[in-house]
Amino acid sequence: MLSSVLLVGLLHLSGCDGDAPVEPPKPPPEVPVGPEKLDIAALSAAAVNVALVPSPAEMQRALEKNGIATGLSGMVTAKVLKMDVENKDVIAVRTGVALADALLTVKDAPPETLTGRLNTVKAGMAALGGGSDIAATIDDINARVVNNSVSRDDLVKELDEMHGAIIPEIKFEAGERAVPLIQAGSWLEGSNLVSSAIINANNTTAGTELLRQPQVADYFIKYVSVEGEGKAPDEVLKQLQGTLTRLKEIASKPALTLEDVKEVKSQTDAVLALL
Repeated sequence: MLSSVLLVGLLHLSGCDGDAPVEPPKPPPEVPVGPEKLDIAALSAAAVNVALVPSPAEMQRALEKNGIATGLSGMVTAKVLKMDVENKDVIAVRTGVALADALLTVKDAPPETLTGRLNTVKAGMAALGGGSDIAATIDDINARVVNNSVSRDDLVKELDEMHGAIIPEIKFEAGERAVPLIQAGSWLEGSNLVSSAIINANNTTAGTELLRQPQVADYFIKYVSVEGEGKAPDEVLKQLQGTLTRLKEIASKPALTLEDVKEVKSQTDAVLALL
């Protein structure tokens, strides 16, 4: 079950992108009562630009370019992502995880595996208030996957279109809060799965190409630092901040080593285990 660790930290991603302007000091100086709140709308908007999986088509091109596009499906850790829970934040993050699994393995997942992953996405979207058109689209895709009446290349294009339509609809139906939560799940799972593939291929060049995204970790660090205080035990926040800070340090390197990629996998393994 998803613990308050994620709900307070990585998963409550409705924070912000920058501090408010600092006013010039005025005599007599006032004692600050707490940290400046970051701009919530700015971070929600920025979330769209920092996801590890920007779109199925873009990600497939990047994976193929780096020689790690095959065999990804078998690297997905077996998991049961329950969507019949009351907490919408939990549902949003789990939906993001399922979405990354489906989008990153669309080229090589067996039909029954791919349809199962898409059905999990469908359940999550429905629980978040997504319209019937999303469910109908996924049902249509699944039927053609089972009947082998659509090529995987064409399927990538269709999922690319679906991916582009999901975010605006969920934003409208479930509120802006759900969008960065879905992307948090996708980022964590995507980083974990891609790092597994890089390790398997012993391809450090791919690590540098695909995992050097310090702005993503920084995005989450800002939320945890500002919004987490008082909402989770200090030891939980320290653990979360430490993990994110380490991921940012790794991602900020000019080039990643295989040991760096292994650490990315280890760090994301620990967070995903809380789902």
